[in-house]
Amino acid sequence: MKLSQFKFKLPEELIATHPTKFRDESRLLVLNKKTGEIEHKVFKNVYEYFSENDVFVFNDTKVFPARMFGNKEKTGARIEVFLLRELNRELKLWDVLVDPARKIRIGNKLYFGDNDELVAEVIDNTTSRGRTLRFLYDGNYETFKQLLYSLGETPLPRSLNREAEPEDAERYQTIYAKNEGAVVAPTAGLHFSRELLKRMEIRGIHFANVTLHAGLGNFRDIDVEDLSKHKMDSEQMMVTNEACQIVNAAKENRQQVCAVGTTVLRSLETAVSTNGMIKPFDGWTNKFIFPPYDFTVATSMISNFHMPYSMLLMLVAAFGDYDYVMHAYSEAVKEKYRFGTYGDALLIV
Repeated sequence: MKLSQFKFKLPEELIATHPTKFRDESRLLVLNKKTGEIEHKVFKNVYEYFSENDVFVFNDTKVFPARMFGNKEKTGARIEVFLLRELNRELKLWDVLVDPARKIRIGNKLYFGDNDELVAEVIDNTTSRGRTLRFLYDGNYETFKQLLYSLGETPLPRSLNREAEPEDAERYQTIYAKNEGAVVAPTAGLHFSRELLKRMEIRGIHFANVTLHAGLGNFRDIDVEDLSKHKMDSEQMMVTNEACQIVNAAKENRQQVCAVGTTVLRSLETAVSTNGMIKPFDGWTNKFIFPPYDFTVATSMISNFHMPYSMLLMLVAAFGDYDYVMHAYSEAVKEKYRFGTYGDALLIV
């Protein structure tokens, strides 16, 4: 398929800049991938489409406060530093993006905090915008990490066009987030409240967790018309023995397996073996899924409404049938559903 096939007109005012008051009270569009039939619901009723012993698979990654602002030595220029991942714990080396990149050279020092509590030195250029920073700090690792995170803020996507606010620290995080390492929240999971999970549990629905530390590659523009030529950034992922047992038991018993979000769908398809069952995995994935694609594990999925041309939309279209999904998106625009990170949800069954 071609990039241009994922164009649709999205009015600016439909991009949600803030979350709904309650997590589970966003709207829910339900799409039947066999018939194309559409229903309009509220998210807290999502479990009504599932039965006892069905399985929901969540991504339990935890977003860390990855966006920092520092000042360059001598000039005092304000520099945004976006922490991507820790490269070496002992040497306090981090892979980062800097903006504006043209102002930063190897050997430059950056100062963070009102009283310059933390200093970092640029030691390598990894890409045009990317750098390797060495944080100069003599205390123990735990104190360093606390200081680093206290100086950072919630890494909201640029599409929200606003600075992070205090409530984002909680709302740009799923309630079951556990394994730290993501700079992008698995947004489909943001709709789940403790009350909803309890109701699902009472219904007899089982839960499994995988971990995929979502990176900025999810928002990177695709600059090739031929999608088969696009290279996805690698992201770290883990699938435990326990998750495999829960998901594989559901598959053997012909129960539904619902992937909560595109990151879960990619994780399951990365971990699947030739017999259609998933196996433990601890490594990296750069799996890029677009139509046509035969899914092996999940029978249903939950997703937010994504931006035009995005690889997230492509994955959803691969799962729910391209024509049905694009029609559902045009319905969502017509019915004024909220799009993006803090937007409404889509359930494909």
